[in-house]
Amino acid sequence: MKRKQLGHSGVWVSELCLGCMTFGEPLRGGHPWTLPEALSRPLIRLAYEAGIDFFDTANVYSDGSSEEILGNYLWDLAPRQEIVLATKVHGDARPERQGLSRRLIMQQIDASLKRLRTDHVDLYQIHRWDPKTPIEETMEALHDVVKAGKAHYIGASSMYAWQFAKAQEVARANGWTRFVSMQNQINLIYREEEREMIPLCLDQGVGLIPWSPIARGRLARPFGSVTVRGDLDQFQKLLYSRSEPADAAVINAVEMVARDIGHPMSQVALAWVRQKPGVTAPIIGASNAEQFAQTVAGLDLLLSPDQIATIEAPYIPHATAGF
Repeated sequence: MKRKQLGHSGVWVSELCLGCMTFGEPLRGGHPWTLPEALSRPLIRLAYEAGIDFFDTANVYSDGSSEEILGNYLWDLAPRQEIVLATKVHGDARPERQGLSRRLIMQQIDASLKRLRTDHVDLYQIHRWDPKTPIEETMEALHDVVKAGKAHYIGASSMYAWQFAKAQEVARANGWTRFVSMQNQINLIYREEEREMIPLCLDQGVGLIPWSPIARGRLARPFGSVTVRGDLDQFQKLLYSRSEPADAAVINAVEMVARDIGHPMSQVALAWVRQKPGVTAPIIGASNAEQFAQTVAGLDLLLSPDQIATIEAPYIPHATAGF
């Protein structure tokens, strides 16, 4: 597993990041497809043994139980200094506790650290933009989290490019900590980030750690295929249901290229993301060992310019989604 620099920061991470939304108690947080701790542990071990040292979770995943599972097991596998641990703040099951106010950030970082059984996270990310809280309040609070030693770096997730630029400028103007990473949705059936956000991050030296690189599995199987998670995952339906007719042509193109070169569709879709300029480590998920092994087996796949042109050609503009 290769290691890559996260933007212009001083941290280096594995070329894949294990997304831990899959891990969590099914009865907590409204995700009935998640894996409880006994089933999560073998996958976390597989990832670590494969060379992944970058793990991403969030305070809101399965009502905090994703963080708990990582905290209960990760430190049995590796010394703390060998792991790059990322979590996120903004969401909460209770509406009155959602957002990025100073009060909530200070409460949530301590709650996350307790669940993760560590005194710091390496990357603390705002999960979404908070329109109700002045960005000055948010950025100063994040800066104070860093200065307190509870986080080494800060990052952001899906938002408009103007919002990200505003946050960075507020931090710069006040001498506060700036974001080193952007965790946004980038995949072959959602490429709207190519318009503004990716060019902004390339210009500013911000590392990209895309979520949903295979579109929550839609790019891993022929169009129209059904899975248990696909039926139960309401966020997936929100993201992609409006664009299904347009996406079919893209998925069919991925299937054709995958068949021609003898690789699974998921490897082709992930290779496209990995080859995009600025991408440090796509965030992958895995619900079983076979799925994980297939992902790792495709790390040497390099798509040719003609293959990239083939799978990109059918794309048409989409409405923004996932913010």
